[in-house]
Amino acid sequence: MRATGVGSMPGEDYLETLKVVTGELSDLAFVPELPARGAAAGMIGRTLGIVSELAIDLQPAGWRLAPGDGVDHRRSVSLLARDLDAVEEHLEEYDGAVKQQITGPLTLAASVALPRGERVLADHGARRDLAGALAEGVREHLADLRRRFPGRELVLQIDEPGIQAVLTGSVSTSSGFGRYRTVHPPEADALLRSVVEAATDAGATPVVHCCAAHVPVALLAGVGFAAIGFDLSLARPDDAWAEAFEQGVDLWLGSLDEPAVETFMRRLGYEPASYGERSVITPPCGLAGSTPAEARRALADAQRIAARF
Repeated sequence: MRATGVGSMPGEDYLETLKVVTGELSDLAFVPELPARGAAAGMIGRTLGIVSELAIDLQPAGWRLAPGDGVDHRRSVSLLARDLDAVEEHLEEYDGAVKQQITGPLTLAASVALPRGERVLADHGARRDLAGALAEGVREHLADLRRRFPGRELVLQIDEPGIQAVLTGSVSTSSGFGRYRTVHPPEADALLRSVVEAATDAGATPVVHCCAAHVPVALLAGVGFAAIGFDLSLARPDDAWAEAFEQGVDLWLGSLDEPAVETFMRRLGYEPASYGERSVITPPCGLAGSTPAEARRALADAQRIAARF
């Protein structure tokens, strides 16, 4: 069993964070996100940094599609490139796999605005175009990672914290007085699948992470993800999880409570010997809100629990 982090970390010192990541995780390092450095370094800005087909800028209300590229989008692109230079140099002696995180197409559509102010989520064609641009960005980005880390296992984690809100029509409009229409499962499947196939075609292992309650397990398992990551404390060990695991979808268990991990899997009908090679231990969610000491301890605990299994 391996251990890794979800993605976000506290602070603004990127090199120090890399030392923590590689010092605590022996088999599956991740490219850290430090959102304290500003919007360009957060999960949305970070993801938009790999999207080159669309013009994007940053407004007081957040990121939006625009007639021309804004300075903040260019900063996202350059910041990611500098960070990857640092990761490449720092991982020269690291033998494990490398994981990159991006925001998935559904959460991205709920987070990025159209030029007129409403979210991309409001427009079927815009949702499709954004997902297509993201898929193309994934291909280009993974090709860059392959050049930087030849011979390494590459994992692409697709973060979808907002997927359940999108599927249930719970995302507020810009006015706050309404809700966007539900994105139905067939369309959600198609949008997710376009990104998953881009990752697979580029030779990466696609993993989805959702640390919200009510993970749509059956939908995600059917899209083609190799694994689903989730907050164990919010999940019920029901048939959906068991069926996904039986279908070959690995589980990334978001918990630093060893007995809770064992209890969850036992209720699915599995003993440690049968799931150790198909599971990864992570903290329940990102660590940006933690202190540096707490974040280091969380990664160390994840590695310790994984080693015990």
